[in-house]
Amino acid sequence: MDGHVIMNRDKPKKHEVLLWSIALPGFGQILNGRILKGIIFIFLEVLVNVQSNFNLAIMHSFTGEITKAIDVTGFQWLMFYPCLYMFAMWDAYRDAAKKVPPYSYLPFVFGAFFITIGLMYSTKVVLFGVLIGPVFLPILSLIPGLLIGFIIKWIVQRNNH
Repeated sequence: MDGHVIMNRDKPKKHEVLLWSIALPGFGQILNGRILKGIIFIFLEVLVNVQSNFNLAIMHSFTGEITKAIDVTGFQWLMFYPCLYMFAMWDAYRDAAKKVPPYSYLPFVFGAFFITIGLMYSTKVVLFGVLIGPVFLPILSLIPGLLIGFIIKWIVQRNNH
């Protein structure tokens, strides 16, 4: 050998790219060999993240300072994040899959929709006496979004067969 690392050139599995896309939008595209698209997603993620002060909001949220998280959040920029994030996940998943089942995009779309709604209400919703804030309410809102997306997918597929 001449010192070069032999890389496995097999197409990554859809769950692998999905998990890397959850870590950072664009990583799944890079794993899929879509380098330019991955760089664009990473750039957009960093742009929205920085402009919305999202990392600072995450830090304040995880330390229990929800009011500070709300105060530092640039909601006009952060409103782009759910769709960007979920689309990057869907795109990487779709590109890595050998065969994409019909309507498999629906959970991603409804997830993005519900996260956005959660973000809009994040300054007002109180659960068990606790203001949830711009990080945790959108995360919690993903759950009903995915469930509704899977249910609608199941209904549509059932009606088409």
